[in-house]
Amino acid sequence: MIVNFISAMGKQVIDFFRALGRAGFMLFGALIGRPQIRKHFPLLVKQMHVLGVQSLLIILLSGLFIGMVLGLQGYVVLVDFSAETSLGQLVALSLLRELGPVVTALLFAGRAGSALTAEIGLMKATEQLSSLEMMAVDPLRRVIAPRFWAGVISMPILSILFIAIGIWGGSLVGVDWKGVDSGSFWSVMQNSVSWSYDILNGFIKAIFFAVAVTWIALFNGYDCMPTSEGISQATTRTVVHASLVVLGLDFILTAIMFGAG
Repeated sequence: MIVNFISAMGKQVIDFFRALGRAGFMLFGALIGRPQIRKHFPLLVKQMHVLGVQSLLIILLSGLFIGMVLGLQGYVVLVDFSAETSLGQLVALSLLRELGPVVTALLFAGRAGSALTAEIGLMKATEQLSSLEMMAVDPLRRVIAPRFWAGVISMPILSILFIAIGIWGGSLVGVDWKGVDSGSFWSVMQNSVSWSYDILNGFIKAIFFAVAVTWIALFNGYDCMPTSEGISQATTRTVVHASLVVLGLDFILTAIMFGAG
């Protein structure tokens, strides 16, 4: 039994590194070479609309409700210590450092990442990628690269919007509902938030998450079995793998950025 367990674990490790190698070659093939900005710019804009604009509603609604929950829960805790004027600081730092980038990445993986995987998988199943190769068109440069850059650009912007609407939601609950002084809410928040320490680090997190989620989504679609069942399994893998990678990467980045403090 122990031998079988070790053998199974070894196979999983080997399969993981094989998949990692294939994913690396895919991304390298898509991004290497002289960029053809003028030729691929319309594709980039189209994919930014598909991945970014069409994800905007769920991002804004989620940010609003999470900000309102933070404002309510924070007020309940802080009012016991007569520190409700620090509510703005609590909401802003929670969103900037953690919830903004992480929740945006998880929502992006579920909404845009799964759509990317299904689209690329369907193109593979219907032999559209093979047809491009027969016409001497590199499918990695033509199909993968614009979608990769669209995801990397769109997700940090969505994260910024998530944070902004979340802070506004927190102020709605804290200031307009619970009666926290508006001047104290915004001034304490402004004095406690550091541009280089909080805002910049949160934006860097969002970029890392965008690269990871988009890369995983594209690879699972490009590497899937060209059948309906294979596409379904690849879409599920995208959401699961991207979510786990985002949470694990969040801990690593948090330890590097904020652990020393």
